[in-house]
Order: sequence, then C-alpha cells, then structure tokens
Amino acid sequence: MASANSDDRRLRATAVKLLIAGGFGVGKTTMVGSVSEVPPLRTEEMLTSASEGVDDLSGVESKSTTTVALDFGRITISPDLILYLFGTPGQDRFWFMWDELAQGALGAVVLADTRRLETCFPAVDFFERRGLPFVVGVNCFDSAYRYGTEEVRAALDVGPHVPVLLCDARDRESTKQVLVTLIQHVMASANMVPAQY
Repeated sequence: MASANSDDRRLRATAVKLLIAGGFGVGKTTMVGSVSEVPPLRTEEMLTSASEGVDDLSGVESKSTTTVALDFGRITISPDLILYLFGTPGQDRFWFMWDELAQGALGAVVLADTRRLETCFPAVDFFERRGLPFVVGVNCFDSAYRYGTEEVRAALDVGPHVPVLLCDARDRESTKQVLVTLIQHVMASANMVPAQY
C-alpha cells in the first residue's frame, strides 16, 4: 500500500522545465552534468573535418566534441517538485532546435564566456523576443580575465531586472546558486514574490 501512495505522489509532482543556453563551448554540457542527480543524457559527437569552416573554434581550439541535439538532467527538489534541465546546442547550425526546446520552459540560464562574449548575444535576443525570463551566468574559466557583473551587464546590454552572476559550471554549488536565482527571477517575473537577488 505504501508504494501505491508513493506512485500517486510521483504522478502528482510538478515538473519544471529550464533551459541552459549560450554559445558554442561556453560550458552548457558541463553545467547540466555538474548538478544533475542522474547521469545526464548527452548528445555529443566528435568534431570532424566536416565542421571546419562551419564551427568557429576561436578561443576553444582544444574542444573535441559538440552537442548536436541537447543535454538533459534532472533535480528532485521535493517529492512534489522536479526540475528538468535542457542544455541547448551552441552552434548556429543546430539553433533550429531551440524553438522546440523552449516550448514549455519557465526560464533559462544564458551561460557566457567573457573570452567570447559575442557568442551569447543570440541567446539573449532569443529569450528577450519570447519574453522568457532568463539570468546570465558568467562561467569563470581559469584562463579568462574576471570581469564584474555590471561590466558584463553593460557589454550584453541587458536591463537591471536581469540577474547576472559569476559562476563555475563545473561546481555543483555554484550551478545550484545560478538555478536558485533563476527560479527566484521567474517567480518575481510572474509577480508571485518580490525579487531578492
């Protein structure tokens, strides 16, 4: 009888869909993997000579794989609330998938790399056009100069209502803080609670 009650609760759980987006090589796959409670689903393929001239490896020359569809992870907040994370592909040639992935999403993290900040402009534009709440997570790569959040905000031309955070996509606690801030921002955007960043 206890298992029937447990199954009933799982069927009533609220599922929340969040996107992890950004340019090629900014750390989306790493972010999903660092925080997922299950082994993440990854659709990575080896970069081949066929992508030469198509994928810009400037700043990420050592990158050998690329996400061709999505990354997927899960976080159980409580028996009644489950977060599903969908990492988007970063290359222009796979952006046709973003519309599909965005359907039903409550919000997004735009992951940024200050060494190649221009790669996240399309993600910012995508979510602004759709009115989907998003936060900017500045992935602090070891070799990158550390800019302040307000410098990044100005460079991306995002308003003061968009949270901008420094993070390390490899670190579970850092990634969790970005997701917590996103959920708070989504709730504030829906006028459910006052914003507290």
